[in-house]
Amino acid sequence: MRLGRVLAGLMPEEPEVHGLVALMELQASRLHARTGPDGEPVLLLQQDRSRWDRLLIGRGLEALERAQRLGGGAGFYALQAAIAACHARALAPEDTDWSRIVALYDALARLTQSPVVELNRAVAVSMAAGPEAALPLVDALLDEPKLSSYHPLPSVRGDLLFRLGRLHEARAEFERAAAMTGNARERGLLLARAARCHA
Repeated sequence: MRLGRVLAGLMPEEPEVHGLVALMELQASRLHARTGPDGEPVLLLQQDRSRWDRLLIGRGLEALERAQRLGGGAGFYALQAAIAACHARALAPEDTDWSRIVALYDALARLTQSPVVELNRAVAVSMAAGPEAALPLVDALLDEPKLSSYHPLPSVRGDLLFRLGRLHEARAEFERAAAMTGNARERGLLLARAARCHA
């Protein structure tokens, strides 16, 4: 972040530099809320937002506004920062502007052609319009070679199936995701989610 701020000072008229700084500041603002007392990962919607760093959020929003004023709101970093800003502005999970996040992911997907972005977009769609709207989007990614060993894909699919009440299928997806991750704490979280899938 320090180097990003230095770069922004050297290139004050370059919007993507400010977009990058905004993204780093906003992502770093959630650092202390991302893990629990035993080091276990805490998902975004379960995080204690009082632990988010408001100073970093303020800096990030300021950098994002600068990028947008310079005409760079549709840049690669600025779009990601704008998504992070939607979360940062929401004092509670239910305050999140998911429709705005979907629109930002639409733009980012067009820019990157990335299946990971498409998966993240599907998550946003599930929050804006429900799991039944998102499941076909996730299913369309199942044969994507770049996601063949990407554990968030079955994890997201498991979450959607769980929310739809398809618990047996959800359990299988969480177990598949757990088998794919090399992170022991993530594996524990996924197996715990699988164990909660009781028909």
